[in-house]
Amino acid sequence: MKYSKKETLEHCNLMCKNTLMETLEIEFIDISNDTIVARMPVTAKVHQPNGVLHGGASVALAESVGSAGSFVFMDDENVQIRGIEIAANHVKSIRDGFVYATAKILHKGRTTQLWNIPITNEAGELISQVKLTTLTLHK
Repeated sequence: MKYSKKETLEHCNLMCKNTLMETLEIEFIDISNDTIVARMPVTAKVHQPNGVLHGGASVALAESVGSAGSFVFMDDENVQIRGIEIAANHVKSIRDGFVYATAKILHKGRTTQLWNIPITNEAGELISQVKLTTLTLHK
């Protein structure tokens, strides 16, 4: 990271304006040398019809945090990041509170990046386990 932690998080949150991430109220809250963390509130707007978190909202959270991580860790503003493969296992339901996606980079290639992204509740219990592959495109 060439910017401070605070500046990097502010930039990630600014990128969310007028996007799906803003609609889902995704907020980037922490970053380190190999992880980036975002949270999302679990409210009726991200529920499936039976009142629990929709798996698609979890996948959107995971792809958002992993893609942001690729952009930040590639440290090149002349690239665009695309998710090219994502796999999710949903293991626990949640009705309210927050979920936290912690994206840890497993492979940081020049072209592709591989992320492990557990999504947990506020008690640290696993809600979903996600694997994401991103592709770096030069503008």
